Amino acid sequence: MFKILATLKALLFAAVMATSVQAQAAEDAIKTVYHMSEGIPQASRGLNNIRNHLAADPKAKIVVVTHGLGIDFLLQGATNQMEQPFAGAIADLANKGVEFRVCNNTLVSRKIDPSKVAMEASVVPSGVAEVARLQAREGFVYLRP
Repeated sequence: MFKILATLKALLFAAVMATSVQAQAAEDAIKTVYHMSEGIPQASRGLNNIRNHLAADPKAKIVVVTHGLGIDFLLQGATNQMEQPFAGAIADLANKGVEFRVCNNTLVSRKIDPSKVAMEASVVPSGVAEVARLQAREGFVYLRP
């Protein structure tokens, strides 16, 4: 009887350890949503934060969700406060796996043609709903630069 209990205990321990290893592998990439809604200064800070984030954690899964004035840096020809284009920084981060999402509600309310959005960005129905979805359903950590 003792041998059976010891064997069951060992099997249970092995199953728990295997599950723990699988969970750790799945958690290696920390998922983060950067929420931008305040315009060019916030975008400049946010892109710098994202570069620093990726330098510290290259495996991070980062999604930038924009709405309101936050979409401005993702529009064609957008420049920062020093008149430097955002296009290069956006392309560089997109090449590192960062995803950019733009609120369609903002595009409609501001009468902006979706073709004016940077090619690296996708349009989602609602920016705030996208932020909520990523947090609630996909386990993303929320950051607001």
